[in-house]
Amino acid sequence: METVSEVLEDAKIKIGKSFEALKAQFAGLRTGKASPALVDGIKVDYYGAPTSIKNLATISTPEPRQIKISPFDPSVIPEMNKAILAANLGVTPQSDGRVLRITIPELNEERRKEIVKVAKSQAEAQKVAMRNVRRDANDAVKKLEKDKKISEDDMKQGLDNIQKATDDGIAKIDAELKAKEAEVMAV
Repeated sequence: METVSEVLEDAKIKIGKSFEALKAQFAGLRTGKASPALVDGIKVDYYGAPTSIKNLATISTPEPRQIKISPFDPSVIPEMNKAILAANLGVTPQSDGRVLRITIPELNEERRKEIVKVAKSQAEAQKVAMRNVRRDANDAVKKLEKDKKISEDDMKQGLDNIQKATDDGIAKIDAELKAKEAEVMAV
């Protein structure tokens, strides 16, 4: 990269990706409400190939506390059942031969606290990823200055802008975590 603005833009893109990854992880956390995202990432052994459930079935939430999985090929239902149980989501699917239904039980206080801990660890992992992006971007800007491609003032301004972008990303993560924590702890 030849300019500070290119380094900054690259860092902002990576920070945005970290935030989007966190939102995707949070969507998969069980909150007491049915969400298709709960089973989206589960892989099923479909004719020898690990395939995502969302590629094998229609996933819907006909009731606030129920997920309905309608496979395109009903012969895969036993494999889906095994995969959901193996995912250790704390739910047991019921099958009628054509569809799988997952009833989401009420969360007790202890389980809610465990989910909040998981959410906090996921948020912290994304903050670390953002700090790594910041470090790499800072190194790139310092290298530009060392190679005499930019002035010292440009380097200082670039480092300040990178720090601001990182702080903004971390603030967004904190806000998202706070919202998720409130959602999980709501009875």
